Amino acid sequence: MNDDLAALSARIDRTNELLQRMLAEVAKTPSTHAIFVDAGYLYAAAGRLVAGTEDRRAFDLDAEGLIDALIDTARTIFADSRLLRVYWYDGARRRIHTAEQQSIAELPDVKVRLGNLNSNNQQKGVDSLIRSDLESLARHRAISDAALLGGDEDLVSAVEAAQGYGARVHLWGIEAPEGRNQAEPLLWEVDSQRTFDLDFFKPYVSRRTAPVYEAAAGRPTREDVRFVGAQIAAKWLAARGRDTLVELLPGHPYLPGSVDQDLLVEAEGLLQYSLRGQADLRRALRDGFWEHLQTQY
Repeated sequence: MNDDLAALSARIDRTNELLQRMLAEVAKTPSTHAIFVDAGYLYAAAGRLVAGTEDRRAFDLDAEGLIDALIDTARTIFADSRLLRVYWYDGARRRIHTAEQQSIAELPDVKVRLGNLNSNNQQKGVDSLIRSDLESLARHRAISDAALLGGDEDLVSAVEAAQGYGARVHLWGIEAPEGRNQAEPLLWEVDSQRTFDLDFFKPYVSRRTAPVYEAAAGRPTREDVRFVGAQIAAKWLAARGRDTLVELLPGHPYLPGSVDQDLLVEAEGLLQYSLRGQADLRRALRDGFWEHLQTQY
């Protein structure tokens, strides 16, 4: 009987020793955090706050500088933790990187994840990507803290999934000029909240000053409008990338409705003249747009 008790006591001692070793190893392992950025929310909220518009074409974003600022903020908040990486979620046609998205993807410690972009320029599948990454990283104990810059109520499930595996989720937001730009259910679920103000974003967001085409007084000529169409095509190629716009070529001479509308609005801004109801000028605009594209391919 005494031998059995002695053997049991020895096993308990060995188990306690193993547990103490495991705890010691865990204590040596630094905490890890990651930053999750919903780019759709970022562009819309920061653009409205600094530039007064949610239209990405109306302002420039210094993504590299902003990402560095977010990383520095995280280092301050999670002082005893190391950064895993920054996850940047955005939408793109057929999930093909734009030139801007490609440059962001090439930054150190940044992973770009793309959802789809529909004909109305609405992101699809981004929230599910965020949930998948948050849940997977938390389940595998790859992160202890997640800083989430976003505001959509659909992100609630992502927060709950990560918390279910023991990770803490910290919601970062952008100051709203009026009301709120983050869903209340999302605010209720997270472990902490932080809002970045106008001064934080001012160095990284700047409104574009669109050049105004100096047309002759009165109605512009077809050649004037054709030239503007080519100008816009060149600008779009630089901003959106060749791979994105090459998708339009099989549809020649027709443009998707959303693209045609964007082309019209931008041309009217440059010409300072309304093309509504001007069928011949709108044809000239499309001709100039197509001609420039076709010279590049």
